[in-house]
Amino acid sequence: MNKILIVEDDAILSRVLKAYLVKAGYAVEQAYDGEAAIRAFREEKPSLVLLDVLLPNRNGWSILRAIRETSACPVIMLTALGDVEQRLKGLREGADDYLCKPFVGEEVVARVQAVLRRPPHVLTEQEAIFGQLKINYASREVTVNGEVVPLTTRDLDLLLFFSQHPNQSFSRDQLIEAVWGIDYEGSDRAVDLSVKRIRQLLGDWSEDEGEIATLRGLGYQFRVK
Repeated sequence: MNKILIVEDDAILSRVLKAYLVKAGYAVEQAYDGEAAIRAFREEKPSLVLLDVLLPNRNGWSILRAIRETSACPVIMLTALGDVEQRLKGLREGADDYLCKPFVGEEVVARVQAVLRRPPHVLTEQEAIFGQLKINYASREVTVNGEVVPLTTRDLDLLLFFSQHPNQSFSRDQLIEAVWGIDYEGSDRAVDLSVKRIRQLLGDWSEDEGEIATLRGLGYQFRVK
């Protein structure tokens, strides 16, 4: 049974979310502040975290960064902050999805189910592997067939973002905002050049294992089997 950790300081909302998730067949643990959330994550080892942003003691962004230091556990952010910048910040920090309050319980369950259905490419808490392509999130090292791939910081950030969102489609503008920040002032064609460089450097990575696919008129998708 998948275990869900709900990190939400609103006790009533937390109970409602728990009721919906238990009804859907999940085991549920709850934490009501930032420090308790970190302890519960380490002790309970959940399959997914529902994480509020505005929390006592330690905010959701800080907790998300702490989780990403050691784990690729899926995280869905829950917040009343519904503007685009906040959603993009969640993606940049490594969140897997984002829900704005108010929401209905059925939607939360559907999002949880969708995230947990994604291919489990992560073999350890710090490493993802896609055939001969191996990515270590802690050291930010990328290898193909055991050879280190010499990516620039900007290209590496883009590849890491792709790898954390497999089989999802993103426009150039979405990639720029999520990876390089909303203050980026260059052309959106910089994404095309970055993808081109990444493809060249991943040259030995088999197309049978995955690819950065171009979606005509839309953008790109990190497509993996």
